[in-house]
Amino acid sequence: MQGGKKTSRRYFRVDRREIAFLRFVFEGYDGLAVLTTLDAAAGTVVLSIAPGCEDEVEKILADLKKEMLMEDTGFTAAELPY
Repeated sequence: MQGGKKTSRRYFRVDRREIAFLRFVFEGYDGLAVLTTLDAAAGTVVLSIAPGCEDEVEKILADLKKEMLMEDTGFTAAELPY
């Protein structure tokens, strides 16, 4: 772990039909962030963001939110209903 920084996580609810697209977008930015599906039926995903990449991910998210509904749930892992 460099400089004591940790991977940050953001939880979103998206249209389940967009999950694969989002995963491919972030896979294209190798090492920036990883999208994991928590509940496909509900469209709940978590974005694990590499340390120091938060600003770049925020820019990507801002562009994506112009094209699709992405609800930032504000959840932490302990608060998830499953």
